[in-house]
Amino acid sequence: MAALKYAGMDDTDSEDELPPGWEERSTKDGWVYYANHEEMKTQWEHPKTGKKKRCAGDLPYGWEQETDEKGQKIYVDHINKRTTYFDPRQAFTVEDVMMKPKRYDGNTAALEILQGRDLSDKVVLITGGNSGIGFETARSFALHGAHVILACRNLSRASKAVTLIQQEWHKARAEAMMCNLSSLSSVREFAESFKAKKLPLHILVCNAAVCTQPWSLTEDGLESTFQVCHLGHFLLVQCLQDVLRRSAPARVVVVSSESHRFTDLLDSCGKVDLAVLSPPKNEYWSMLAYNRAKLCNILFSNELHRRLSPHGVTSNALHPGNMMYTSIHKSWWLMTFLFTLARPFTKSMQQGAATTVYCAVAPELEGLGGMYFNNCFRCQPSNQAQDLSSAASLWELSERLVAERSVGIQSL
Repeated sequence: MAALKYAGMDDTDSEDELPPGWEERSTKDGWVYYANHEEMKTQWEHPKTGKKKRCAGDLPYGWEQETDEKGQKIYVDHINKRTTYFDPRQAFTVEDVMMKPKRYDGNTAALEILQGRDLSDKVVLITGGNSGIGFETARSFALHGAHVILACRNLSRASKAVTLIQQEWHKARAEAMMCNLSSLSSVREFAESFKAKKLPLHILVCNAAVCTQPWSLTEDGLESTFQVCHLGHFLLVQCLQDVLRRSAPARVVVVSSESHRFTDLLDSCGKVDLAVLSPPKNEYWSMLAYNRAKLCNILFSNELHRRLSPHGVTSNALHPGNMMYTSIHKSWWLMTFLFTLARPFTKSMQQGAATTVYCAVAPELEGLGGMYFNNCFRCQPSNQAQDLSSAASLWELSERLVAERSVGIQSL
């Protein structure tokens, strides 16, 4: 006690409370150190407990570290438009010990998963990012500093989505680009435009989809649900594979659905058949077409991971959540009516985007792929979704379809 009294530490009420003359500060990368103004010295260890601490995570989204006219570090909260000399991360310091990954569930919002994350060094590409889950995914990444590209069929709506994000935070880096998955030539043109930007690509989210569409053929002669949900994304990844490899570690996230469990892709001979995936009008049922496309998503993700993981690119598929009110079902009036009745009990779009964001950034998934997630938990998809031969067969069929409709497309 005599030593504590001599050091001026005997009159503090808390073990972590600093003695008079001491100040807690932090480095740019989050390590906490202590300054003794009386003796003009600094140290890493807490002067009372002897423990080292670090800030939990990066600066909260919307915050930025700058330097004032006197050369002192200041912290600017762009969202709430305030400035402080206090590092906001110091409110969430932890001891220098191993931290277990935080567990999330169906009630978790995407922004909760990204709390404290700085994604300013990441480039994220999201298909169908102008509305619903895709928009909340894009918004969440952009508000945490990522350079986000919304690849959408309707450029006007995508531009409005970008404006909404930038109105929320003027420094958000978001841009809209034209990409119509129902046109393979549009996908190729988009890929060339993206490559011309000379950007890396760290996260590619295959999010766009259509559901309960009336039967129609695309300009490529294929059933539209199959092409938009699967084949367009297949070609997109194929065209951007070299960028993903150069950007490694990179992740591909494929948004599927639990509805994949209620169908299969095999013909009577046990083979993946184009007549099943792209049926004629008299054999078409919109919901079944959607279910088959979602099964394709998981098989594609698994085979993609097998092929590209040796190059530092991983892929996982996911179900965003049950009973979610989105505009994807707008073509079927009955489904719209039922979802309108159930809307008070559905997930929010922020909660719907959570599993996508989790698969894209979770540290514990670094280097891991070929998995299927629901409510931020890994779960087992249907037996056929795990079948290696079905995945390989679908890949070969998809390769053939895009090759027949183009010349000189590089194969994975």
